[in-house]
Formats: sequence, C-alpha cells, structure tokens
Amino acid sequence: MAPLLALLLGFGVVLELAARPVDVSLATLFPTERQAKTAVVINQVLERFHYRDFELSPAFAVATLEHYFDGLDPNRSFFLDRDIQRFLGSASRLDDDLAQGRVDVAFDIFRVYRMRVDDRVEFALGVLEGDFDFNKSEHYQFDRTKAPWPRNEAELDELWRKRVKNDYLTLKLADKDDAEIRKQLRKRYEGIRRRIHQFDADDVFQTFVNAYTQSLEPHTAYMSPSTSENFDISMRLSLEGIGAVLRADNEYTVIQRTIPGGPARQSGMVQTGDKIVGVAQGVDGEFDDVVGWRLQDVVDKIRGPKGSVVRLQLLPKAEISGGGRMREVSLVRNEIKLEDQAASSYVIDGPENAPDLRIGVIKVPAFYRDFRAESDGNRDFRSTTRDVRKLLAELQDQRVNGIVIDLRGNGGGSLTEATSLTGLFIKEGPVVQVKDSFGKIEVETDPDPELVYSGPLAVIVDRNSASASEIFAGAIQDYDRGLVVGEPTFGKGTVQTLVDLNRYVPGNELDLGRLRLTMAEFFRISGGSTQLKGVEPDILFDLGYDSDDHGERSLDNALPWSSIRPASYQTFNGVDLNVLRSRSVERTARDRGFRMLTRQGRMLTEIEARDLVSLREDERRQESKRRDKALKEERNEFLRSRDMEPVDEDADPIDEEALEKQQDVIDAIQVDEAARILADLIKHQGGAERPRAAMRD
Repeated sequence: MAPLLALLLGFGVVLELAARPVDVSLATLFPTERQAKTAVVINQVLERFHYRDFELSPAFAVATLEHYFDGLDPNRSFFLDRDIQRFLGSASRLDDDLAQGRVDVAFDIFRVYRMRVDDRVEFALGVLEGDFDFNKSEHYQFDRTKAPWPRNEAELDELWRKRVKNDYLTLKLADKDDAEIRKQLRKRYEGIRRRIHQFDADDVFQTFVNAYTQSLEPHTAYMSPSTSENFDISMRLSLEGIGAVLRADNEYTVIQRTIPGGPARQSGMVQTGDKIVGVAQGVDGEFDDVVGWRLQDVVDKIRGPKGSVVRLQLLPKAEISGGGRMREVSLVRNEIKLEDQAASSYVIDGPENAPDLRIGVIKVPAFYRDFRAESDGNRDFRSTTRDVRKLLAELQDQRVNGIVIDLRGNGGGSLTEATSLTGLFIKEGPVVQVKDSFGKIEVETDPDPELVYSGPLAVIVDRNSASASEIFAGAIQDYDRGLVVGEPTFGKGTVQTLVDLNRYVPGNELDLGRLRLTMAEFFRISGGSTQLKGVEPDILFDLGYDSDDHGERSLDNALPWSSIRPASYQTFNGVDLNVLRSRSVERTARDRGFRMLTRQGRMLTEIEARDLVSLREDERRQESKRRDKALKEERNEFLRSRDMEPVDEDADPIDEEALEKQQDVIDAIQVDEAARILADLIKHQGGAERPRAAMRD
C-alpha cells in the first residue's frame, strides 16, 4: 500500500524517509550489525504478536522481494526484467537469511537501482534538449503499476521518451512557456537523482523492512531511529499545519482527505484526490516542483510555523495525468483546534415529503476526547459524547421529530467515544468486540444506563467513514436502533500499537527503532468484522464510484473479513426497508443533486480505470475541456436550481466565502435525502422505535 501521512495532525504514522542533504557514497551502502539485530527482533515480534498468523517461508521471502522492487520502482520505469529475474532466481535461501538477520540482498538491489536511476535521468535530460511533435498520434502509459518490467534498454528508452514528452505537454497545457518548462523539468529529473543519492543505509533498510511487513499486512510498518525521531517531532507539533492527510501514489503526492477545522478543508479549494505538484513559501515565494519527491520531503516543504503562508499547486483529480489546468491555493498554517472539529447541529424544517416535520442533524467530524484536560482533572473536558449529549437536548427542546447523525468523512478517533456515543441511543448493552492476537475477546459496553434519545434515528456514512465511525454505525444497525444510509464505509477494522523494539533486547545500547504493529481486530456485536467490508448501509446511495477501488478493499494483503460468536444484546423494533428503499430510489433518480454526484462519481471512476493518455496536444485539450464542461454544467445547473449563482473558480482572487457556501449546498444533498428517508419512517411506520423482548446471542 502507498504510505499515508497526516500533516501535523497525529493521524497516522510517518512511514517515509527523512530528507538528508548529502550525497551518500555507494561504498557505505551495506548492512550494519544494528540492522541485522533489528531484523531478527522484528521477525520475533511479528511471529509472536502480529494478529495474522505468521511464519517466515520461501514464498513469503519472494513476496518481500517483489514488494521491495515495487516500493523502489512502483511505476516500473527503472529496473529491467533481467534485474528482477536475477534477484528472484537467487532467493531460494532468502527466508533463512532473513531469519538470521542477513539483509545483504536489499542493499545489492538498491545499488543496482541507483545505477538505473542515474542512467534514466541522463537519458531524460538528453531527450529534454530536443524538440517535440505534439501532432503525432501516440499514447503514453502513465500508470505502469501492473505492466511488465521493460525487457531491455530500448524499451526503457521508448518509455522515457514518451514520459518526457508527456511531462512537457502537461506543463504546456498549464500555459507555461518553453524556457520555463525545460527549466522546471530539468530540476525535476535532477531532483530524482539527487534524492536517490541521499538514501543512506538506514533508509535502504527501512524501505526493505516495510516491503517485508507489508507483504504480511498493510498497516504494519517499521520506523528507523531517525524516522522515529521525526515522528516524535511531528507528534509534539501535532496541532499545527494545513490539516490534510497525504499519501504517495507513484511519483505524485495525493490528498487522501482533509481534516475538519483545518485550513485545507476550510479553504474549499483542496479536494480528496487532488495531486500536489508544486509547493511555495509565503505569498510570493518560488514554486518547487515536487513531482517525484518522497512523501516526507513534500511534507517538510509544506510544514511550517503557525500563521505562515504556504502555497500549493494542485492537479485536480479529474485531470488524467496532468491533462489540463492546475489550481493554485494559498493556505495560512494554523492550529487545528478541538472546537473546529467539534460536533455541531442544525434543523431541517419540513423535508419536501413531510412539510409538517422537523429533522435535526448532528455533524460529527471526528471521535475526539481531550485526554490532556481529563488527566489534569478538568471535569468539563471536551468530548464527542458530551457535545452530542448537549446537542440532543437542544434539538429536543426545538421539538424535532427525528435526528440524523452525519458521519461522512469521519476517519475515526477514540474507541472510548465511539462506545459512549452509542450509549446515548441505547439503554445498555455491548457496542463492539475486540479480539487480540492471542484469540482473547473483550467486549466494550455502554458505560451509562441512561437512554438520552429514543426517537427516530438515521446515520449517514460514506466511503471515508472509518474505524470508530464504523463501530458506531455498525452498532446502531445491529441493534436495529436506526437506519444507516449512504455509501459502504472504508473497512478499517484492525487495531495498531507502537512497539519499541529496544525493549526486546535487554542491555542493548543500539537504538533499533519502532514497529507499528497490527495486534487486534474489531468485531460487531452481531459477530461480523468491520474489516474489509466495512458497514453496508440499509439504504444505499449509488454515487457511481467503484467501491472495490477504495478503502481497505483496495490495499494489498489486507486482512480478510471474518466473524466470531455474536454478543448477547436486545434489539429494537425493525422497519420495512423495502418501502423506504423504493421511495428513496425514486426520489434520487429525479434529484438534480444526486444526478450531479452520480455523474461526477462515474466520470472519476472512468478516469481512474485508465492508464493511457494521448500525446497529441489537440486531443488532450479537447478531453480536458470536455470533462471540465460536463462537470461544471451539471454542477451549475444544480446550484441554479437552488437559487445560487455558481462561483467562478478561475477568478483571481476567488470569492472563498461564496465558494464555502456553494460547497455547503453540495454537501447537503445527501443529508437532505437522509432527512426525507427518516421522514418516511416517521410518517408511515410510527416513528420511534421500541425495544423488543427478544435477545440476540
């Protein structure tokens, strides 16, 4: 899997490598005694404590090598097929070598890789000196992650000729002149070589060990001593930044998601799937082209003190491999305050199918808990459950007829909060089961017997609702306490812990680093895991996306779905889902907002399925204009149907306040339908749900 990194927010772990400004000699790229000892300890920890049964074998060792090749060269643009076959052919005793801590093969492979990079950069710089014919009909395969390794230098030359031509055309389509394009690409290619020359022995070892751990499972990862130190620094600064979770995707840094309350989310200009292609400091600093940079190096450029300005050049997700215009966004780095992530509420007066009803909506961006204030003895510390409890009381004072809990984009957080929040809607009982690597099962139960809200309830989720969100939504669904509507959730059902490897070598004076270890799995009270499958909504919003290409389902070696014995719990009265589904399908089919979202989803799914792009300038311009026009026309038609004039995103400066209001209207499309579904439930099935006498066990 491509590593994820939360920019100064504490969401995730730094898996990439710290930048080093020196050219490392090839003569120093050999394994050390400390690394050999670390490899042995990691083997022992994985075999003893990892949630998945693990035993080092020849097949696993070969899979590690294959992951290592893909980790170094994900787009298969440097290694030759003969390089791959030579090292795989000599891997018959690799499992024994790894068991003994011998990792020489990792360094042998890296030295070949560095030579291949040097060769390709020299070739690319040579191609860049020539001229390009953009009237010729040819195509470039920009995504080669599943392509065969090149058989010879001639194939590599052709691949790189087209790559340089594509890179030039991409910048030309962004209205850069010839001199500027050649200067930028020269710096880009030289930068690739420079960064590879900065890999030291620790970097090589960490990259190889992560290929090893991710051959087992995608969330287990090793941090070298230097990376561990960088991680600690990022945690101490964890509440300052732009508020975005990033991931590496081939040579691009991609926005995985934005964090509620952060500058990126609040700008309205940074979207999931956008590619960061340039970073500049201050209001007039020069942009650094960051295509081909390591993730951590990009983060180091974006990271900075509160109140300072960072500017990003973004390539929208809808642009195939740089097929059209870039977007520039200026952000002021800021502290991500708890209040900015806090739950909030509003009331929908009279859904169109029930003008006499009022539906309360509670937006829960994260499952937060102010652990510092709690440990300091502050009885009024902030938490999701406490804030939602207050909002429920306020909404009931406003005499709402039902409540929608909005968990879209909620990536999780505190398990304690997921458990206690569920407890506001049930009187008592289990919420989630946790099974550890030794097979022991613990049941987290509602800590408070008070039933705070017993009325009609719906929970709306999407493809980015993960972890604690899935626990809450799954429990509400299992109890038949409310309706779950929206998209299938992310499917993150595993639990990680950070292990200090030094504790397993008493008296050791060498720092071995740390291991982020998967050591448990969440199971719903009905017995099924939230892993992989996530939570399937009772009423599905089909927005045109390929659910198998997102979330846990898209990751290599993800743990499979499994089940255990159900817990004992009392359900509520169920509802007639068939009637509610059919009415929702009828409404969404004629709803302009849903038509817009579905068309956008289908177009983005179609784009993601492609791996070829034309190298003819007129075709590229036409394709980009076609997509842009299709997306804008559908969106603008919808906005005008809501009496809102669309914002001109090409204006300078852009009206950010109007843009935020426009996004609020788009975000409300699914919530409004959730309110209509809940109104159907209230009108046609008696509303409030009552406990059954039956027990499930």
